[in-house]
Amino acid sequence: MIERGLERMLFASRWLLLPFYLGLVIALGLLAFKFVQKLVELFPHFVELDFESTIVASLKLVDIALTGNLLLMVILAGYENFISPIQTDKPGERPSWMGKTSFGDLKMKLIASIVAISAIQLLEAFMDIEHTNKTDAAWLVGIHLTFVVSGVLLAVMDRIGNSNH
Repeated sequence: MIERGLERMLFASRWLLLPFYLGLVIALGLLAFKFVQKLVELFPHFVELDFESTIVASLKLVDIALTGNLLLMVILAGYENFISPIQTDKPGERPSWMGKTSFGDLKMKLIASIVAISAIQLLEAFMDIEHTNKTDAAWLVGIHLTFVVSGVLLAVMDRIGNSNH
C-alpha cells in the first residue's frame, strides 16, 4: 500500500514539468513578437539595402524562425513524452512527427536545429567579414564545429544504442 502510494506520487510528479512548458510557450510568444518587430524594422529600408544586407536581414529572420521551431518541438514533444498525450479534434491537425518522436529523436532534432542556427550565425559573420573581428570569427567557427562534432557523436551514440536493441 505504501509502495503503491509512492508510485502514484512519483507518476503524478510529471505534472511538475508543466510550468516549464508553459514558460516555453510564453518564450515562443515573445520570439514571435521579436520576429514581427524585426520584420517591421526591415520594411522601410528594404528597397535601399544592398544584396548582402538583404541576405543578412533574411538570415536573421530565418534564425528567429528556426529558434521558434526548436521551441515548439520541445514544447509539444516534451509535453507528450513526459506529461500526457495531446488529443486533437480535427484529423490532420497534429504534426506528423508528434507521437512518434522519442527522447532520442528529440535530442537529434534539437542538435540539428542548434547546428543550423549556429551555421546561420556563422554565415552572417562571413557575409560582413570586413566588419567582423577575426577573433570573433574564429570563435564562431570553433563553436560551430563543436556543435557539429557534438551532433555527430550524439548520432553515433544513438545508432550504437539502437543497434543493441
